[in-house]
Amino acid sequence: MKLTSSAFKPGERIPSIYTCDGDNVNPPLEITGVPHEAESLVLIMDDPDVPRHLREDGMWDHWVVFNMPPDTSTIEENTEPDGTPGIGTNGKTGYFGPCPPDREHRYFFKVFALDTRLDLPDKSTKADVEKALAGHVLFHAELMGTYERNR
Repeated sequence: MKLTSSAFKPGERIPSIYTCDGDNVNPPLEITGVPHEAESLVLIMDDPDVPRHLREDGMWDHWVVFNMPPDTSTIEENTEPDGTPGIGTNGKTGYFGPCPPDREHRYFFKVFALDTRLDLPDKSTKADVEKALAGHVLFHAELMGTYERNR
């Protein structure tokens, strides 16, 4: 399984249009190689580089969507994929782009192919989703981009 974007290559800088310095819209994503036995997909975007004085766990959850149809192959720019919206660290659903307060951060887009649908309500947290998907992951893929604000 593979997760890619036409907006940036793995390890490259995420264009500012997809950040709080731009239009704060999601980049286009492509998902390939989903196994035929998949029942649903999960999409998570997070930042593990948050200063510990701001968040003790050092993590910021930017986007959580679960129970996406397994035939999802494209997520267009500035669109929410079909599925159940989870809640991010900002307390809202939907995409919230990179906005690092201090230096360059890494942003991980992750997609998981599951052998089930998750029995979770709307606005479940990333922690809830990760707990529920344990033991159900067939394959996963990841795309990492970086961003540092121009000040």
